[in-house]
Amino acid sequence: MNVLRTPDERFRDLPGFPFTPHYTEVPDGEGGELRIHHVDEGPPDGPLVLCMHGQPTWSYLYRHMIPVLVDAGLRVLAPDLVGFGRSDKPAAREDYSYQRQVDWMTAWLERNDLRDVTLVAQDWGGLIGLRLVAENPERFARVVVANTGLPLPEPISQERIDAVRAFHEEASTPTMPEMAQALGNPDAERPEKTFAYWQKWTWETEDLPVALVIAGSVDGRTLTPEEIAAYDAPFPDPSFKMGPRAMPKQVPTLPDDPSVPANRRAWESLSKFGKPFLCAFSDNDPVTRGADAVLRERIPGAQGRPHTTIAGGGHFLQEGRGEPLARIVADFVHST
Repeated sequence: MNVLRTPDERFRDLPGFPFTPHYTEVPDGEGGELRIHHVDEGPPDGPLVLCMHGQPTWSYLYRHMIPVLVDAGLRVLAPDLVGFGRSDKPAAREDYSYQRQVDWMTAWLERNDLRDVTLVAQDWGGLIGLRLVAENPERFARVVVANTGLPLPEPISQERIDAVRAFHEEASTPTMPEMAQALGNPDAERPEKTFAYWQKWTWETEDLPVALVIAGSVDGRTLTPEEIAAYDAPFPDPSFKMGPRAMPKQVPTLPDDPSVPANRRAWESLSKFGKPFLCAFSDNDPVTRGADAVLRERIPGAQGRPHTTIAGGGHFLQEGRGEPLARIVADFVHST
């Protein structure tokens, strides 16, 4: 596995992110090691909160929340997924899979021997984090999910499956406006077709405009030029962007996708998860709208909890509504 490592100078003097980096080596699955970065702030003996980001962001996304959580007496760990942030970046798109991300983060969890964890997860942080909870429930004390889910596609016709595969293999790469229009006007009858635009655009766009995607998915504040540069910092050139390009295509949207059996087993575990489980979704995220209802209905620990719908924030609500979300997390930890 050819692995790239972003130079440290790319991360100097980032606005609002004065945190000391910490690193853990984990097996890469091919006989080598990968270095995973994480932030570790707050009292060492405080209740542990694990903040997991998604695609195409990194732990910088949690900079508005970390001070609020620390002031509440909590210890905050915010790792960067492999391929993102200050973590190592395998150079080939084929190096990335849903299962590998779960394996890498499971190894990170075990090597740091984290226990009594409160998971806070958004976007891919939830797809991976909920698998960690399902497969290691003894390590988790509670869960807070925001704008995420654990996809398990329903059976659909072979005609619909073939149409998506033909689109991926034969259609021209969508332009950014075409992709945005598809996501902004989702096909309720064929959601797999809508998401295929995002998958194909990211997979085939060599120089993915990472910071532009993030800035356009935030509601409630406008990112400064310096903050936009911080989101681009992990990627000195397009060769470093294989993680953000590859991961959308790993989201299971078809019933025969490779990760479906593992997600089905995870749902079997989560359907027995009785520890405190809270949803705090924003009200204007077109990507994950409605996913909270499934979680609230199927997970026992979600019953009777003070689930919150946050006004505004967009998909990356840690940017648009970071402080309110942090207060929700802190209150939930202290009240359960």
